[in-house]
Amino acid sequence: MTRHPSEPLSAVAPTVIVALDVPTLHDALSIVERLGESCHFYKVGSELFTREGPAVVAALRDRGRDVFLDLKFHDIPNTVRKACMSACAVGATLVTVHASGGAAMLHAAAEGAGSDCGVLAVTILTSLDSESVADAWGRETVSVDDEVMRLAALAHQSGVHGIVCSGREVASVRARFGAALAPLVPGLRLPGGAAHDQARSVTPGEAARAGARYLLLGRAVTGALDPAAAMAAVASDIQSSLVWQ
Repeated sequence: MTRHPSEPLSAVAPTVIVALDVPTLHDALSIVERLGESCHFYKVGSELFTREGPAVVAALRDRGRDVFLDLKFHDIPNTVRKACMSACAVGATLVTVHASGGAAMLHAAAEGAGSDCGVLAVTILTSLDSESVADAWGRETVSVDDEVMRLAALAHQSGVHGIVCSGREVASVRARFGAALAPLVPGLRLPGGAAHDQARSVTPGEAARAGARYLLLGRAVTGALDPAAAMAAVASDIQSSLVWQ
């Protein structure tokens, strides 16, 4: 059973979400079919949603799957409020906004999503390192850890469900905010696997041990010759790490 956004983080083990980073509904449902009962939560991102729209969310919900709608809204507060209302209306369980949109926008997002859809504030994308963040923000130096914690504090003050950060920052987030802020970790790799385009990647077990609430898996599962076997490897890695609970 999927955790409701209001449940305490410590009550359950991390939830694994598989990213449907494919262009069509047909491709997405092929992955869902191959994974079968090994996965009940899927991410729909910009590529798939832009092409297929709410129909892909409906198709997943019809199959009893939960949906993480990862569209990373970043706009004026009223627009983001309405976008989050729409995300909830089409059946999303989780939705993302950019933490850098500010406190008013984050608060509006939480209001729009209501109690049935959790808002996750994206801190620093896991594809970025300190040099790329400094370059983008026009600074000489930037501490990614410091920026993640700053944006996490803003998210917490704004009343959103959680944040998106790398596994390297989760322990600090949990230490400061405890169960009040649910961390989702993307960019995960299997033990010994490739990091792909992620600059701050960890394994599912490492993220779980640090206190992640949600684990987002992409090519490590969907690009495997046997996705179901890859999911089993993920479950094994998580299980071996749960000494942190």
